[in-house]
Amino acid sequence: MGTTFAIALVFIGCCSNVVFLELLVRDFPGCGNIVTFAQFLFIAVEGFIFESKFGRKKTAIPISNYVIMVTMFFFVSVVNNYALNFNIAMPLHMIFRSGSLIANMILGIIILKKRYSTSKYLSIALVSIGIFICTIMSAKQVQNTANEGSDDGVYAFVHWLIGIAMLTFALLMSARMGIFQETLYKKYGKHSKEALFYNHCLPLPGFLLLSTDIYRYCVYFSQSTPMTVPVVGLTMPIMWFYLFMNVITQYVCIRGVFILTTECASLTVTLVVTLRKFLSLIFSIIYFQNPFTLWHWVGTAVVFLGTLLYTEVLNSLHTALLGPPTKEKKKE
Repeated sequence: MGTTFAIALVFIGCCSNVVFLELLVRDFPGCGNIVTFAQFLFIAVEGFIFESKFGRKKTAIPISNYVIMVTMFFFVSVVNNYALNFNIAMPLHMIFRSGSLIANMILGIIILKKRYSTSKYLSIALVSIGIFICTIMSAKQVQNTANEGSDDGVYAFVHWLIGIAMLTFALLMSARMGIFQETLYKKYGKHSKEALFYNHCLPLPGFLLLSTDIYRYCVYFSQSTPMTVPVVGLTMPIMWFYLFMNVITQYVCIRGVFILTTECASLTVTLVVTLRKFLSLIFSIIYFQNPFTLWHWVGTAVVFLGTLLYTEVLNSLHTALLGPPTKEKKKE
């Protein structure tokens, strides 16, 4: 029952979160900072009440380690959201972030001196090819705009390249954070809920550096078209409603993943998250009519095929359907 509930939370929360994020970004492409701040503030307040018991609970992992992890987490979140300001379409943003397997493997080899099987390297090659295809096709679309608009088009293309560089930096930083977190969990034990709280609480002072931008979008949101909230009957600016729903669905998504990690093996968690990303991508393309060519579909399919191969889901399905291979049949 717990597993089914957690999977439902992941799919409902994460897919809904993508919808409300895109609704926000379509009207205000530069609103990433206020979205990130709202998400961090909500999860930090919830964690302060229920996890840290109003600051009375002692941490299992030293605060100094959280400060390092939080610094990386803060930069990853801000850079990922801010990249949307640089001509990065939402589908490309989602596909590019699916390349975390590549970054994790590269840094795992460099930092942890890990070695992987042939199937793992093949899966990484597939993911790389898929992301390369989607990136090139998106670059072609941006370049078409560049050819139409001379100086403005060249500026748009350079703008897009900066966005790609930001996504690459965030991808590598996220992988480094994952390795650091893995090291901490091996040393101090798994404390995912505590880490979730401190990852969102400690970075809050950093948002003071972004206060001007956040305040500007607060004003923009307050000036947006008013709407009547269903059931409640309360009237509020529509952008504030979208932001509120984005924060709630983000919390539901994160809580679902947390419950899933306590109920299931990591393979199941990875499969659920991968399928969630794929469904979010499909829904984003169909519902919002995002431009997506046949080559984009090919690239997307290759990315997720590589991800499934990496997590050995295909082997697990084969074992589940046909049973484990036997070395010898016993003589009767």
